Amino acid sequence: MDQKKEIKSPVAAVSRLRIATDGEGVTTLVVFHACPLRCRWCLNPQTWKEGSTYTEMTPEQLLARVSVDDLYFQATGGGITFGGGEPALRSRFIEEFRRICPKEWKINIETAMNVPQEHVRRLIPLIDEFVIDIKDMNPEIYREYTGISNSQVIENLKFLVSEGVAGKCRIRIPLIPEFNTDSDRDSSVRELQELGFANFDRFEYIKR
Repeated sequence: MDQKKEIKSPVAAVSRLRIATDGEGVTTLVVFHACPLRCRWCLNPQTWKEGSTYTEMTPEQLLARVSVDDLYFQATGGGITFGGGEPALRSRFIEEFRRICPKEWKINIETAMNVPQEHVRRLIPLIDEFVIDIKDMNPEIYREYTGISNSQVIENLKFLVSEGVAGKCRIRIPLIPEFNTDSDRDSSVRELQELGFANFDRFEYIKR
């Protein structure tokens, strides 16, 4: 039996026909369930809270669902963006999906990068753009906001640079009311520039 056919991941949502929000062209956002972080103002708590609904899917099942927009992807240079939750935890699923989907599709990932490095290593040859939400580079701010350490994030960022893919990374640096300041964000940018990153997306969390 081909064990690749048995790869399954919990998909919490599939959002079609997104324009200029998750990468170039028309994209479909595939949201995976589960996340190691417990951010105070999580935008997608349904991806980790008990009782949340999701569907276990194989890469083949996902491809059958999203292929309806193949024409849009190929005409606009778009494709699939994997989000979550933490999609980098599903690196084997993404690897198999990349193998079977049209080679013209762009494959992007929106990740907090707080995952074992084996996942990052597997994803590097598969991903066209890494959109990395680092929260804040300050370890104390990060732990206060997410509940865990950012040491794995920093190691993975260094690994991406060492593998020569910093140019494929867009680093999201939020202003998080009650947790960090503009000065903290400036410090994060300087630290990231010293590592070798140059593409930054500064934005502000809106407390709901």
